[in-house]
Order: sequence, then C-alpha cells, then structure tokens
Amino acid sequence: MRVLVAEDDENLRVAVEAALRGSGLAVDTAADLREADEALAVNAYDCVVFDRMLPAGDALPYVERRRQAGWTVPVLFLTARDTVRDRIAGLAWADDYLVKPFAVPELVVRVRSLCRRSGLPTPSVLRWRDLELDVGAHEARRGGTGLRLTRKEFAVLERLVAAAGDTVGRTELIAAVWDELVPPASNVLDVLITQLRRKLGPPPVLHTVRGVGYLLGDPAPPAQNG
Repeated sequence: MRVLVAEDDENLRVAVEAALRGSGLAVDTAADLREADEALAVNAYDCVVFDRMLPAGDALPYVERRRQAGWTVPVLFLTARDTVRDRIAGLAWADDYLVKPFAVPELVVRVRSLCRRSGLPTPSVLRWRDLELDVGAHEARRGGTGLRLTRKEFAVLERLVAAAGDTVGRTELIAAVWDELVPPASNVLDVLITQLRRKLGPPPVLHTVRGVGYLLGDPAPPAQNG
C-alpha cells in the first residue's frame, strides 16, 4: 500500500513518514500543494494525508476540486483547526480528520484503515493452488503449513496470488511495495524474491520471466533445438 504525506513541518513530516514506513507502507512526501499535485499526477496512492494549512494555502479547496472531478482516493486531514465547523467542512470532502497534536500510532492505524478502503473490493482470503493468503489477518499458508513472511514479502506474494498465474512486472511490484525512492534497477526486489522462494519451499512455484517480472506457476519447458 502506498501513501502520500503532504506536510510542511519537516520534523512532523519525517516522524510520520518513519512511522508509516515502519508499519510496512510505502511513503512519498510533499512539503506543499505543488509537490503534492505533481506526485498525484504520476503515482497511484491508496491514501493521501494532507496538512490542511500548507504554504500555498488551505488543502481543503484543493481536495474539493479533485473530488468534484471524480477523484476517489481516501484522504485524511491533519490540522490544528479543531472547531466543529472546521471538522464538518473537512469531512465533507475527506474521509478522516485528525486534530494536532495527535498520537502517531493512532495516525498509522487510521491511515492503514483508509488504505484498505481504496480500490476495488478484494476477497479477504486469496487462494492459488496450495497457497492461501488471509489478507485481513496477514497470514499465509502453503499446503496448510503457515509461512512466516515479512510485511513486504506478504505484499509481493499477495500481488502474485491475485494475478492468478499471470506475470507481474518488476516496476509494478516495486511501486506497490516500496516507493519512489527505490529505482526500478534496484536489487531490493531480487533479494526479497530469493527470500520468498526459500520460505515457499519445494516444489518451486515462483518463477522469473526474464526482462519482465515474476509469476506463480510452472516453469516454461526448455526450448527444443531444430
């Protein structure tokens, strides 16, 4: 899950980013509305956290304009504006509203909850052959045996199981599980795939599609000469 945090207070922005990353989310940040708008133009997010009062002005009218244009990404406002009128105005266009000062663990829980609302509904349990992923409980099993996966390993396997045997590109996996700080040429995905193959055990089901990405399935038969 990928989150954008638009906050001009650098110390708070860094603290929120660290907490969200620590919970297994990919995080991009922006210091003002211009940077946020640029990030939204090129990336898909599961949730956006806006400080209401940014250098270029109140984020509320910005979110309102995007909502009226059909934008559906969940939004959480962070703000020191705590009157009932402010909350009503914010919740008219956002999905959640958290008043400063706030407890960072509470923010993390709220953001993760909003992330789960984004996109199309998906089954709480995903299955492919003898693999079973309980997305809600964050549990994975193969042949009925539990797998001890990290959050990122689980997220990659979830994408692969959801693809039901189709190839999932490297860029898609990196964008979904990490963030814009990780370039497509980075080896972080290769390292994770190696660890995931070891944890999945035999017989091997996670295969590389050279130059493209990865898939769950049977390896392609060797090419025949002649």
